[in-house]
Amino acid sequence: MGTLRFYDIFNGDADGLCALQQLRLAEPREATLVTGTKRDIALLDRIDAGPDDRLTVLDVSMRTNAGGLARALAAGAHVQWFDHHQTGTVPEDPRLEAHLDLAPGVCTSLIVDHHLGGRFRAWGVVGAFGDNLTDSARTAAQPLGLPHDAVQKLKRLGECLNYNAYGSAVEELLFHPEDLHRRMRSHVDPLAFAERDPTFPALDRARTEDLLRALTVVPVLETSGVAAVMLPDEPWSRRVSGTLANRLTADHPTRAHAVFVPDGGRYTVSLRAPRSHPLGADRVASEFSGGGGRAAAAGINGLPESEVPRVLAALQQAYP
Repeated sequence: MGTLRFYDIFNGDADGLCALQQLRLAEPREATLVTGTKRDIALLDRIDAGPDDRLTVLDVSMRTNAGGLARALAAGAHVQWFDHHQTGTVPEDPRLEAHLDLAPGVCTSLIVDHHLGGRFRAWGVVGAFGDNLTDSARTAAQPLGLPHDAVQKLKRLGECLNYNAYGSAVEELLFHPEDLHRRMRSHVDPLAFAERDPTFPALDRARTEDLLRALTVVPVLETSGVAAVMLPDEPWSRRVSGTLANRLTADHPTRAHAVFVPDGGRYTVSLRAPRSHPLGADRVASEFSGGGGRAAAAGINGLPESEVPRVLAALQQAYP
């Protein structure tokens, strides 16, 4: 009889990290960590699950991982899945425990927060802020009774954790998501983590510098409904692409935004629906190979340069 194995499989962004943080504070255990950059989401393909193995999957699309999930269940593994991205067909299997919510104002950290009855709510708030769900995060934070400055610090922490996840490979990230998880996991209070661990000030400083540089780039398209920015082919561009998309959405809430970053001869695209009407980004992204995400925020991986005009046209059609 084989040894029972535990796997924690999570997106390396703020939402994935904070969702896992809440679960492991509630149920501490050692597990094999499977993670990567924000766009590295076909994570179940990396493991070879066996009978009765326990897989916890956080903040990655079930649709993208359909093959890996089917193999794990067929092998007899038990899977607990928390997510808010496109699901595809959800298998009916007694070994699958699925907590899925695709509503625009929901993220995986808030799904886990609900599952745990708010036991570690502050970390759920950090994850929601990191996923650019500002209104949902502030609503979730209200019962905590925190002063305004503390809530703002949770917001900055979430934004910094999210910023760290963007890159073409983990080598471009300032901190590996596994390292961040290990640094975070002993802290029940995210404010204590932000105060005591050097990763937060380091990320905050780098994020500020990268964002200031990105904001000087002139848009390649700017209408009343859509704006698009083409960043240079640099590691800092890939790091800041999501942060820039979120900042532009906050500054221009009635407009959709796209941020294009060259990556290996192709483009990685961050899409944001207008904050005033946070729908449709996933539909636009899904028109292209490598596209996916959620209604308010989506992306396209490996976009050929020849397809850039079609993305711009699709955005203008969706958000006239």
